[in-house]
Amino acid sequence: MNHSDTETPRAVEIRNRYFELLDKHLSDLIDERTERMLELCDIADLLCVSQKHLIKIIQKLEGNHPCHFYVQKIVKKTTELLADTDWPIVEIARRFTYDPSNFTKFFKKHTGYTPSFYRNNLKKAKSSP
Repeated sequence: MNHSDTETPRAVEIRNRYFELLDKHLSDLIDERTERMLELCDIADLLCVSQKHLIKIIQKLEGNHPCHFYVQKIVKKTTELLADTDWPIVEIARRFTYDPSNFTKFFKKHTGYTPSFYRNNLKKAKSSP
């Protein structure tokens, strides 16, 4: 597949639908409309493409594996919840289907901070003059 093959209207539609689906799915998790984190194969099925094809399109159009963007969106949503809610970290982990210790490892791997350190530093920054 050469570069121009991936910039077809269908490829662009798949890419756009992928990102829309991620946003909707993460909102559904947060709002408890679903309790299961989708796997990449589930997402591909919902988009009516093979997982291999989805990976190829996202990598060609966006420069990274689809999982990269999925993780980025999870990190963005969890940092927003840590900043904007008083939900216990255990609850945030649960909403994203993580065991609390695995959530802490995931969050630290992708941000460099534990969730509690991140939240505490935000509170300090907001309260200082």
